[in-house]
Amino acid sequence: MPEAPSKAMRKLLESGAKTLELDLSAVTQDTLLRYIGLLDKWNKAYNLSAIRDPYTMVSRHLLDSLSVLPRMSELMAGIVGLQIMDVGTGAGLPGIPLAICLPDQHFTLLDSNGKKTRFVLQTAHELGLKNVQVVQDRIEGFSSAAEPDIILSRAFASLRDFASGCENLASTNTHLFAMKGEYPQQEIDDLPAHWQVVQCEPLLVPGCEGERHLVVMKK
Repeated sequence: MPEAPSKAMRKLLESGAKTLELDLSAVTQDTLLRYIGLLDKWNKAYNLSAIRDPYTMVSRHLLDSLSVLPRMSELMAGIVGLQIMDVGTGAGLPGIPLAICLPDQHFTLLDSNGKKTRFVLQTAHELGLKNVQVVQDRIEGFSSAAEPDIILSRAFASLRDFASGCENLASTNTHLFAMKGEYPQQEIDDLPAHWQVVQCEPLLVPGCEGERHLVVMKK
């Protein structure tokens, strides 16, 4: 069993959620910290994340992932059953933290690495996440019967490669959310002409140094 989260980890999550203006229930916070416990446990054997300290994972993984929630909430506007994809999810980031906080939305977590998708599948099972589907595949070869409403990526690829990979999945109603570091002006300039940047805004991630930006794109 993963070790119980420390009081410091819980306090960091609580204060970070408050800074992000997120109203997370005690149950939701417990589940988020259980996820970190599982990631820490599996990371010792399978090298899923370069971050080794669970306390640091709270800010660098949980709060970083949840920083896009306010913008996502604007698009959802009370709608349930949206189809949300996390491309290149790795160890389940940002998909698992978002799925924990958005139980009424459906998440497809996609990655080509079998070791990582096995961890994500086991984690979704242990956390009881009924709204998560895990797929081992590359974005270029993946097809879905349901049209994605939002496709997310976190440090996955250049904006051009991300948009090109989603070309056959995304309709004109699909929003692409790319989580980036510094303002990616060159990547924006390199986008294909039929893709437009709807918004590019800085993200405040409590406990994380360096710049963060969210780039929202549509056809």
